[in-house]
Parts: sequence; C-alpha cells; structure tokens
Amino acid sequence: MEEEEEQQKHEQASACDSNGTPIHVLAVDDCFVDRKIVGKLLEKASFKVTSADSGKKALEILGFSQDKVEKSSYNDQKIDIILTDYCMPEMNGYDLLMAVKGNSNVKSIPVVIISSEYDPQRISRCLANGAEDFLRKPLQHKDLQKLRSYVKPSAPVPKTGTKRKVMLELIPESGTAETRPRIAGVAVA
Repeated sequence: MEEEEEQQKHEQASACDSNGTPIHVLAVDDCFVDRKIVGKLLEKASFKVTSADSGKKALEILGFSQDKVEKSSYNDQKIDIILTDYCMPEMNGYDLLMAVKGNSNVKSIPVVIISSEYDPQRISRCLANGAEDFLRKPLQHKDLQKLRSYVKPSAPVPKTGTKRKVMLELIPESGTAETRPRIAGVAVA
C-alpha cells in the first residue's frame, strides 16, 4: 500500500512543470469514449486536461481564427502539449500537426499523435513533420512518462556545477594565495 502511495506521489510531482504547475494537455479525439478514457488516465496522473472533439475545435482552443493565432486566447489556456488522434473527420491529426507547426506562435508546443492503426508511412510522415511521437491506442500508463518528457520547461533551469566569477578586487595584488580564517570548524574557500 505504501509503495502505491509513493508511486502516486512521484507521478503527481512529475506531472508538473519546473514551477510546480500541472502539465496542461490538449486531448483531441472525435470519439467521446476514447476522449473520456484518455482524460481520466491523464487526470489520475495529475495532468490538467482540456478536451476537444475535433481538430477545428482544438485550433479554436489554441486561439486560431481565420488562419491566425490570437495570442491572448492562447495565453489564457497555456497548453503544454497536444495529444491528438490521427483518424478524425474534417481535420485529421496530421492536418492539426501541420497547422500547429506552421504557426510561429504555437509551433513550440509538442504534438503527440495516437492511433489504433499501425501504418508505417503515416507514422514516418508525422514524425518527419514535427510530431514528437506516434503512440498506439489505447494509451498506456507507461506512455504518460513519455508525454512528460516532451514538455519543454517553462523557465530556464539553472545550470549546476558552473564556475563562479570572482570580482577582481577580491584577488590580492601580490598574486599569492592568502589564508583565510576558519570559523568554528567551517572552512571558508
């Protein structure tokens, strides 16, 4: 029981960005049941989910109107990743991918395509045109970690192990090393 709780806490923490905000997924699928299953799986893993029943509806959520993106609309949603079904009427997952990657305001959003059909040509075409991944339906628990890894950090992560610069006035003019006093067992470098 404790192991399950620990696993759940780890998943919840890793479903957040570097600021602790839940990763926001735009889940696009024309099938109501598939949309609900994916939504529940993502929510259980602490993702924030917005659902759309078509590629056109997804574009509206992203702020597209008359072939342009309204920044204010997109910024209100702050979508971190798009998870879209491939086979949908009117606008399939590939068309949605091309619309997103063709717009400078939203092209940095990772797009992952899912499908129950395994078509190597379709898969390679999507990957060659900017899809992060092409996953098989039904979405599995192990796929959630992949989704997390595709999300770009929202703020730059500080580098560790970098050299610090020393102000010139702190370096003695003699060029020789000075000994510094130690304070109660604390070494001062």
